[in-house]
Amino acid sequence: MTALAGSRTGLRRATTTRRRLPRQWWAGYLLILPFFVLFAAFGAYPLIFAIQLSFTDWHGSGTLHWIGLSNYTYLLTNSDFWGSLLNSGAVWLLIVPVQTVLAIAVAAALSRSGRWYAKVLRTVTILPYVTPVAAMAQAFILLFDTNFGVTNYILAAVGLPKIGWLTTTFWSKPTIALFILWKSSGFALIIMLAAVQQISREVYEAAAIDGAGPLRTFFSITVPLVRRATAFFVVVSTLGISQMFVEPYILTKGGPYTSSQTSGLYLYNHIGASDLGTGAANSFLLVILVLILSLVSVRLLRSEE
Repeated sequence: MTALAGSRTGLRRATTTRRRLPRQWWAGYLLILPFFVLFAAFGAYPLIFAIQLSFTDWHGSGTLHWIGLSNYTYLLTNSDFWGSLLNSGAVWLLIVPVQTVLAIAVAAALSRSGRWYAKVLRTVTILPYVTPVAAMAQAFILLFDTNFGVTNYILAAVGLPKIGWLTTTFWSKPTIALFILWKSSGFALIIMLAAVQQISREVYEAAAIDGAGPLRTFFSITVPLVRRATAFFVVVSTLGISQMFVEPYILTKGGPYTSSQTSGLYLYNHIGASDLGTGAANSFLLVILVLILSLVSVRLLRSEE
């Protein structure tokens, strides 16, 4: 009788649990419902609308006029569009390779040093990254202004001619690249420092026993073992440079003669002119290009198992 009563009690509990399960199941979905609502409102819908917008001629009001691939063909045959991509590519070449190597080298040096000046160097390097871009750009203009800049004042003091750092087609891109290198080196250092500190000390000790010098250790051990972090940094840098707008807008407004007009600034010009259909098409072309470049970078820098 006791066993029978126990089985009946267990059956009642199982039945009660089954009856409660649907309520718990719906309760879980109700808890995550706000995420899906926000994603649909601010993620999925804008993306779908932007895709539709890229095939239309729309200036912010009125009805959408379907024009097919005209926006894409216009951009792909427009010299200013390709010029903006080339300008962004030139800035990328001036920044990413140098910044990556320097970040790995500085991270390797700082990871081995626990002295006070290593901590000071970390702080000094990271400070420009956390400083607002507008404030940094204004300080940079004071340094590289053609007539009143400190840099040209020093050049004139040693008998060298003044240089139009921000006003000539040759120097505009290197000057912007120098500013971005100064501004974003702290982020690069954080990424590489975290990667270098994951390398076991035993690897370096084994290399020292084998007679490897500092340069051989750096290129044969440190650089290969931070490939994953390097690939991540290259992808993030490529994405950032493709969207770069604030720096050239404040420093040069894309001039002179569109020599520093980046892809992000060219996209902004379409939005500023209320040519939203062409702007949407431009943004999706940039997405495709950055995706291809990111996949190539990851493929080239992927660590071997």
